[in-house]
Amino acid sequence: MESTLNMSYSNFRSANKVILPLFGLLLIVFAACKKKTSQQEPVYEVNQAYNLQDISYGNDNQQKMDIYLPANRSAATTKVFVLIHGGAWSAGDKSDFTYMMNSLKTYYPNHAIINLNYRLASQTSPAYPKQINDIQAALTEIGLARYNVSQQFFLFGNSAGGHLSLLYAYGFDANHRVKGICNTVGPADFTDPNYLNNPSYSYYYPVLVGQSNPIPMSLIREVSPACRVTSSAPPTLSFYGELDPLVPATQMGRLHDSLNAHGVYNEATMYQGAGHGNWNPTQSQDCIAKIALFINTYFPQ
Repeated sequence: MESTLNMSYSNFRSANKVILPLFGLLLIVFAACKKKTSQQEPVYEVNQAYNLQDISYGNDNQQKMDIYLPANRSAATTKVFVLIHGGAWSAGDKSDFTYMMNSLKTYYPNHAIINLNYRLASQTSPAYPKQINDIQAALTEIGLARYNVSQQFFLFGNSAGGHLSLLYAYGFDANHRVKGICNTVGPADFTDPNYLNNPSYSYYYPVLVGQSNPIPMSLIREVSPACRVTSSAPPTLSFYGELDPLVPATQMGRLHDSLNAHGVYNEATMYQGAGHGNWNPTQSQDCIAKIALFINTYFPQ
């Protein structure tokens, strides 16, 4: 009897060497399946409007955007405004464009809107090309089926955001999905002597393209939207200030001369006595009217 019990206990121990690890493995698999189920992608009903905050479009904490999805949208007809804030590539936040997002929702309720944060730059982690990659990643995210909007985009950019809007549309929009741009005081041509010969800009070049002394002219041209214009560039609307202390007034002419040379429709306004986007009330009303007419022509609902 004792030998029988010993044999049974021995067999039980041997069986446990197999059964317990298998049981543990099953628990792990079950937990993984449960976790996966709890993290299912959200479903956005097409007949409802949504105001979404801090939606991730990448793994970095700065790669987030706010999204407005209108009710009764469709992938065939619902166009998308894209807002890209300024801040010398190294500062700023999507909250700087909250007012614009709210205005667009009011006047263009059938358009979707995304308002981007992007990875901010430093001399050791420059803006180019990571911020262009961020724009592409955000557009890829909003293009997913769950959002149910079209792949037609209109870019709004202010200052550094204006530069990024122009550069992405002219140099990186291979499928020509950008149908229009509103650029406010965006740097457009860094080959301009007013940039190259101004020592106050010595900080911005390394932030934009990284530390290199001297920075190759080929790279300066590569990040200059005016040097990337082709005949397939989208219609472009620009506003600049005559007395802008940050972006030389010559930028407007260099950009729009290039657009004219390539036969691209464009409009440009230089506000006399104005600085870096700080228009007076009359200029502000003029700016709003021109933006509305431009959108109604090139990006209507």
